Amino acid sequence: MLDNEKDMELKDKITGVIRELIIYALIIVVCIYVIPQYVIQRTIVDGESMENTLMSGDNLLVEKLSYRVSDPERFDIIVFYPQGNHGSKSEYYVKRVIGLPGETVQIIGEDIYIDGKILDENYGKDPIMDAGIAIDPITLADDEYFVMGDNRTISKDSRSSDVGPVAKSKIAGKVILRMWPFDEFGTLD
Repeated sequence: MLDNEKDMELKDKITGVIRELIIYALIIVVCIYVIPQYVIQRTIVDGESMENTLMSGDNLLVEKLSYRVSDPERFDIIVFYPQGNHGSKSEYYVKRVIGLPGETVQIIGEDIYIDGKILDENYGKDPIMDAGIAIDPITLADDEYFVMGDNRTISKDSRSSDVGPVAKSKIAGKVILRMWPFDEFGTLD
């Protein structure tokens, strides 16, 4: 009878250890794969198109849930995949939302017009020198956004025919926090 009790005790311990290992493995899978894919991810700015707001090398946190239940708002800083998301090596852009679905965007001189009215904003590092495709009015579809970099002279954004208006389905998420450099740590506006 003692051997039988010891065997049962040993079996219970082994079962408990296996159960714990399975739980830890599931937690690791969630942390490595699920959270970065669907909840939050780290992104590094590569280039000068968002200066002076963001600098090349800045480490950002991008939140991915809110745009599943709500829409981007004007002046949000977003991350999007201009050619769609094709895995971890996809090229992504970090830009600011300027025009919203259904609006007509046009750039005349240094001014951005939304539905015929000058947009009151001061995010641009330099004056707009090239209107690109927005020299003519662009009416955005129900799921499209017009985005621009804050460094208006060098940014490849919705003014470029290579990028154009950005479909909501190509938006990965909203930039919510700069983590690096530490002296610039904080939320973005």
